[in-house]
Amino acid sequence: MRLPWYMYLALRQLAPSGRRLGSVFFFLSVLGVALGVAVLVIVQSVMGGFGQVHRERIIDTSGHLDVTEGGYPFQGGYALADAIREREDVVQVTPYARGFVMARSGNVPVFPAIYGLSYEENPVFAISPYLTAGSLDELYDDTVLISQSLAQQLGVWVGINIEVFSPVMIERLQSDEVVLPRELTVAGIYSIDWNQEFLPGILCTLRTMQDLYGLGDAVHGVAIRLVDDADEFAVASELEAELSSGKQVLTWKEKWADFLWVLDLEKTMMLFLNLFIVAVAAFAIAIAQLLTVVRKTREIGLLAVIGGSRTGVLGLYCFQGFFIGLLGAALGIGVALLALSFRDPIINLLAELTGSRDTLIQYYYFANLPVDFDVREITGIGLLATALATLASLLPAWRAARLKPAETLRIEQ
Repeated sequence: MRLPWYMYLALRQLAPSGRRLGSVFFFLSVLGVALGVAVLVIVQSVMGGFGQVHRERIIDTSGHLDVTEGGYPFQGGYALADAIREREDVVQVTPYARGFVMARSGNVPVFPAIYGLSYEENPVFAISPYLTAGSLDELYDDTVLISQSLAQQLGVWVGINIEVFSPVMIERLQSDEVVLPRELTVAGIYSIDWNQEFLPGILCTLRTMQDLYGLGDAVHGVAIRLVDDADEFAVASELEAELSSGKQVLTWKEKWADFLWVLDLEKTMMLFLNLFIVAVAAFAIAIAQLLTVVRKTREIGLLAVIGGSRTGVLGLYCFQGFFIGLLGAALGIGVALLALSFRDPIINLLAELTGSRDTLIQYYYFANLPVDFDVREITGIGLLATALATLASLLPAWRAARLKPAETLRIEQ
């Protein structure tokens, strides 16, 4: 298959014969596009990894679905949990109740959120991986798990007692009743500081929470964990159709819509900002090709004289930009994938040299850099870089196509 003349000349100009490494313009142009694409792929993959880690942790600590009555307590939560548990696409169901209390140790009062959970084997609320002290096996009706931030505010640790006042107790105090606080022992400390629902927070048994709030057998909701390949939206629709009126089934994506929106916004903003790197490389291509057009004015005129059309001249320089963009995108994606495959040794080396490993764990909750490869996204970045390089060549191509043969041949070089 023979190439059209403008493609052949485009490649000859980019890599003229007699030079082992080709032209400097060609090499630097491809390198500029490659670096821009590599940065884009690395940043988007890392941001996708951060988002994936947060999404997995949300499911670990909240489940896939949540059955509520608008946040109000309702009866029959245990029977509802047993009925939902019979579904084949359900792994575990956990009734829960939640609210706010006043926790006190000595003279230090704090007003944390409190969750009462019905713990069973393989619970919906997987707290064990996030425990920094104590054990989930020690959670009884007279013990609690507290967040690390709450432990610091109260100045307590595992084995220390804290006093808890619920809104029901405070109402009784206002009625001049003698009410003693509920004394609970700290059985464990967890760190889920990225989850605002548990920061600062107290986790207790469902019976303890029901006693504190005077709920009887009522619950505030039923959390559901599904099998890995289940469609949470389809299951939510089916459950809402089966349940009595007043109950609503929310997916984890709906509950955490604001947080997920922020994650997606951060990723989009990083793509937008880093896209300027590719744009700078495209402008460099445009400038270099404009200089080439000025330098090769007589040659362009000769092409017209021997029968080269304006469309062919236009295609000559546009194809150069397309080829540079395509080659640079492919090289940049390869460099990015290679760098990401060695990301952990690189991050560990930098963390050791700067002594920032503990800081990474404290603020980002992991020391290893997570990535999430999205083939469609990487392909889109490559196509976008190729399109920008091609568009950048449009101006010098248009300038070359407008040159008049008679005038170009009179120019002395």
